[in-house]
Amino acid sequence: MSCNSYHERIWQAVPEGLDPPDLELRLAFLLAAAEAAGAGRGSRPRVLDVGCGEGRFAVELARRGFAVVGVDVAEEPLRRAHAREPALDVRIVPAEGHWPLADASFDLVWAGETIEHVADTVGWLSEVHRVLRAGGRLLLSTPAHGRLRMLALALSGARFECHFDPRADHLRFYSRRTLARLLADLGFREIEVRGAGGIPLAPRLLLASAVRAGG
Repeated sequence: MSCNSYHERIWQAVPEGLDPPDLELRLAFLLAAAEAAGAGRGSRPRVLDVGCGEGRFAVELARRGFAVVGVDVAEEPLRRAHAREPALDVRIVPAEGHWPLADASFDLVWAGETIEHVADTVGWLSEVHRVLRAGGRLLLSTPAHGRLRMLALALSGARFECHFDPRADHLRFYSRRTLARLLADLGFREIEVRGAGGIPLAPRLLLASAVRAGG
């Protein structure tokens, strides 16, 4: 089975029209950063939504005047995105390898709840780095796996087994520290990773911001 067939099968099992998890929290984070990036440039930044799914975040950006392109590795979510907003620019990209996007063609990359699904994390982040202009910003969210959250999961066998079900599509699990280190190793700077949702010492998700180094 090809990678794209695998992702198509996953999307076929997802009911259409579901709100993404922590939608309002993540949307507020994205829009605040996008508006700040635009204010610094004097114009709206060009945004790439990686793993755009049904296009919920891309639509919100487009409605606010941002030039946005959404990409995903499966056709089904892009079909749903077009049904939601026919004018939305959404494109298929391979699950691994080179994306059909020009070098340094975006000011901002948003990847909401995507990096945890990626097998070749280094290759994927290298593509993010390539399509960002020097000084462009990466924003991402991913489930948090700090020590207290892991302890809470470990104290309940049922919750632990459900969370790490081998049939699930989450392949990677990040803490603040491991995510920040990964971004630094792949050539990003000004890295900020904070927890959100849940409780202060055991957040539900991570929100990260990083800048592509020049050169």
